[in-house]
Amino acid sequence: MTHEPRLPTLPTRPLRPLVALALAALAALAVGCATVADGPIDRGSLSRLLRERGIRDAQVVIPYEPTDEMRAWLRRAIPNAQVPTEKRLQLLLGALLDPKGLGITYEAHFTGTAAEVFAHRRANCLAFTNIFVGLARELGVEAFYLDVDDIQRFEKEGDLVVVSGHVSVGFAVDRAIQVLDFTMAPAAHYREIKRISDRTAVALYYSNRGGELLRAGEYRTALPWLRSSVVLDPDLARGWVNLGVALRRTGDPAGAEVAYRKALEVDPDSSSAYQNLSSLLHLRGQEREAEELLALAARVGVRNPFSYLNLGDVSLAHGRLDEARRFYKKALRLYREHSEPYAAMGQWAVAAGDLKEARRWLDKAVSIDRANDRVQQLAAALQRADRAEPGSGGGVG
Repeated sequence: MTHEPRLPTLPTRPLRPLVALALAALAALAVGCATVADGPIDRGSLSRLLRERGIRDAQVVIPYEPTDEMRAWLRRAIPNAQVPTEKRLQLLLGALLDPKGLGITYEAHFTGTAAEVFAHRRANCLAFTNIFVGLARELGVEAFYLDVDDIQRFEKEGDLVVVSGHVSVGFAVDRAIQVLDFTMAPAAHYREIKRISDRTAVALYYSNRGGELLRAGEYRTALPWLRSSVVLDPDLARGWVNLGVALRRTGDPAGAEVAYRKALEVDPDSSSAYQNLSSLLHLRGQEREAEELLALAARVGVRNPFSYLNLGDVSLAHGRLDEARRFYKKALRLYREHSEPYAAMGQWAVAAGDLKEARRWLDKAVSIDRANDRVQQLAAALQRADRAEPGSGGGVG
């Protein structure tokens, strides 16, 4: 059944109207204020800042900035802006989500500006926050960005890990802060959430755009976006991590190491920085430090499955099969929707001499993502085993 979107009265429990949209009162939750990169930002100041830092090939984008067309649409959708705050936000929410209005749908990898969301009718959490914040402010509501620290997404870019966070809309009603959450995930009960400045929000947008370009293999195009991100907010660890990935992919391992170490300086709990730095040191033959960093990544990154996959790979390479299996199983518990932990379990089974078990794991991995690098490695290992033992039967699913 489709629910009409509405803002809750306080106190409230999270709602999930339409496209899994949650609104929750945060009256009892400590919401921190931004401690860096405060102050207003506009196109002129952003352009000057980037030029001063030598970033001349970056686009100048204020992601929450509405266009004249959007302002005209808003006046038609909500002709009376004098209604109470909750009513204004309710009307805006309905206009954005209702199929008779914009009908915005969720798309995980579309980090659009407010104008792009308006044009294409799709958004991820940050893109939806961009359009809602921009239009809510046009209605006279002080909407702002909230960074949710306890929700992160980890994705592989080859042997490197790209990290992205979760952002929501915040606004104050009757002295309580409420959050409007645009996600396909189950209703969340957040533990770590903080209000961030517009400047940090712009930095997050640049980091996300750069991350999308990394996933698309456009490494050099990603560089100015990611350099801009860390110029805007030097304390944004995920921006430094993604910049390190881009630098390594474009042939600058020394620059990548600096970026990863900077990420660890501003956030010692950045497990993806530990992982990526470990991968870099491994290529240089600095095995002892690489393994120590992987162990640290596992301790600080309990939500990062790739920490355990990398540790499992180290254990497997050294013949510690039981230890490798434990690490791979931890990764599988964290990341059941991804093919890589299944393929890792298959690699363990090959090393343990159980080809039948390895094929079962391969079948599961292939059903999720046949093109994944680790899945391909497992398939190749089983093909080699088939040629060596023609009586073993089976093949690649």
